[in-house]
Amino acid sequence: MDSSGAAESLARSADGVVLGMFEALAGGPLVGLHVLEPDLRRGHFRPGRSVAAELEATRRRWLGRGLSDPQVLSLLRGVATGGEAVHDVGFRLPAGEDGSRSVPLELTVVPLRDADGSLAGLALAVVDRTADEQAERRALLDRAKSGLGDSLSVFQTAQTLTEVAVPTLADAVTVDVLDSVLHGEAPAPGPITEPATVWRAGFAYSGLPMPHPPHEVGSVRLMRRGTPLALALADLEPRVLPFLRADVAWLSRNPNHAEAVRESGVHSLLVVPLAARGVVLGLAVFCRASTPQPFSAEDAELAVELASHAALCLDNARLYTREHTVARIAEHELLPQRLPSSVAVEAVHTHLPGASGATWYDVIRLSGARVALVAGEVRGEGLRAATTMGQLRTAVHAFSALDLDPSELLSRLDRLATRLAFEQAGRPAPSEPVERSADSTLAASCLYVVYDAVNGSCEAAAAAHAPPVLASPDTPPRVLDLVPGAELGRGSGSYSTARHELPPGSVLALYSRGLMGDREEGDVVLAHLLSEQRALPLRTACDNIVSDLLPQELTDDALLLLARTRLLEPGLHISTWVFPDDPRSAKDARRAALEQLTRWGLDDVAPTVELIVTELVTNAVRYAEGEITLRLLRTETLICEVSDSNSAAPHLRIAEDTDEGGRGLYLVGVLGRSWGVRQTERGKTLWVDLALTEAGRPSWT
Repeated sequence: MDSSGAAESLARSADGVVLGMFEALAGGPLVGLHVLEPDLRRGHFRPGRSVAAELEATRRRWLGRGLSDPQVLSLLRGVATGGEAVHDVGFRLPAGEDGSRSVPLELTVVPLRDADGSLAGLALAVVDRTADEQAERRALLDRAKSGLGDSLSVFQTAQTLTEVAVPTLADAVTVDVLDSVLHGEAPAPGPITEPATVWRAGFAYSGLPMPHPPHEVGSVRLMRRGTPLALALADLEPRVLPFLRADVAWLSRNPNHAEAVRESGVHSLLVVPLAARGVVLGLAVFCRASTPQPFSAEDAELAVELASHAALCLDNARLYTREHTVARIAEHELLPQRLPSSVAVEAVHTHLPGASGATWYDVIRLSGARVALVAGEVRGEGLRAATTMGQLRTAVHAFSALDLDPSELLSRLDRLATRLAFEQAGRPAPSEPVERSADSTLAASCLYVVYDAVNGSCEAAAAAHAPPVLASPDTPPRVLDLVPGAELGRGSGSYSTARHELPPGSVLALYSRGLMGDREEGDVVLAHLLSEQRALPLRTACDNIVSDLLPQELTDDALLLLARTRLLEPGLHISTWVFPDDPRSAKDARRAALEQLTRWGLDDVAPTVELIVTELVTNAVRYAEGEITLRLLRTETLICEVSDSNSAAPHLRIAEDTDEGGRGLYLVGVLGRSWGVRQTERGKTLWVDLALTEAGRPSWT
């Protein structure tokens, strides 16, 4: 290489270093570096020819549009007049007529002065910020994609969209969703041309004097025709309003909106429809006020991409809402619409559905003036949890009709739940009791309490459920002494029955874990509240306790079931006789029963009771040994019971015309409203239930 070539190479290297130094100081690629005369009509590029050659391609584009741009000229004149340097990071070179895109630029204007301080010219550095803008937009989309999918709530998803876009893309963002979306429904197919009912689902702002927007989150309004918002819903095309004025016609028709635009200084608007999977969901509106640049086509592209991802998440939330709504409807239909009245207890309840779980409750009338109080939970969500709850509740009703001991009832319920767990896992249920499969999602608990209004006894068993809280008239409230067994569906649950004596007027409180939330020692808190509310009417006490305990965010179903116990009085409600194992006992039992019915004023049912007592006592004399007990219970019905030492249960059969026997129990079933057999420690009790008129029922007030 000759000396001239070496010099030229060295010059290019030096110029490259100079250019690199300028770009490093500017913090990005230089588009233009100019020194202008004070009159702005002529400019010289420095520091050298070869550096100027390196910048020539981009400088032509800049000089072709940039120096003639009114905003740039205004900026230069301001520095020339005021003498202070200006650094503008928000300038955007408008799109060219040749189809070129707009370019985000950073302008720095510095006044150059002579030795005497007079203005000698202006230095203008122009830096391309396209790469920085693209990086910011990628970061914005990444934040949106990571945050929008975190919730299946329509409101939370909409709020996340607004918070992601502010202040990077806009100074304020609102999200409105159609009314049908909040109910999990899809609007009718096609554009939304009629006035639409929308809910404000999200709002965020930064740097705006708008602490109270015209429509706050949670408000509902009618979106009328003729506005850019309604037009965007009609054709699903975004609308860019780069220069917004409060006196435009569509704003003037709504003084509240026009006033909000004036007060906040909003000058540019971007309206983007939200639609996914062919479903129109709502609108996102982006506003600029403190940011001087209006929305550009590139901003609209970013907003559309952001809204597209948000719309998918909103549609997922809509679908979840629909499934959640269907599950809640199913759960409501599977629960008792009202608690039955019972002579044994006065019961009230409060049940509030939460975001997950399926809780059931029951007050089941049993034979012999007894009642079963039930509370259970199926963990999970959706239709599966609701239908599983319905299956278990139905099973409890069926098992309770057998008058099983609470521990035996839960053991049978556990085996049923195990079969359901295998079926839900897609496996055939085993023929022998085994532990459920590890991949089963079924998890359930149950509390089963039986109260006897004749002797005041209480028997209870629990499967992974909190024991009831007891408030007695003369003792401090306490948690009922009960050791819960394993949750239902294990296939090997072992449960024990706890027995307690309750004085009349005691209050039992059965509750779900959702009522307690994250509260520690919730049973102790409940016992304290129950003590304070004990003298109030049961409905009032239940409402007050729920109000005090209910967590702010209800994640699981909240249930509180209160039952105040009653005790039947001998002579007034109960009469009991013991007869020997003798054929003459039937006559004596019949006479005793008729005399008691006369004292109770129940002569209208005397003929029926006479036949029933004769049949039951005669059968006991024939098939059992030892003493026979006859008991009449006057409750909301008349219950006739005969107990003997034979544990074998009789079976109803239809006698043929030629049969000499077999009609007695059939007649008993026809004469009575219902009948059944329950096992006792001594043998069995056969009972018959007869209806009473309103005048024949005792008062419990």
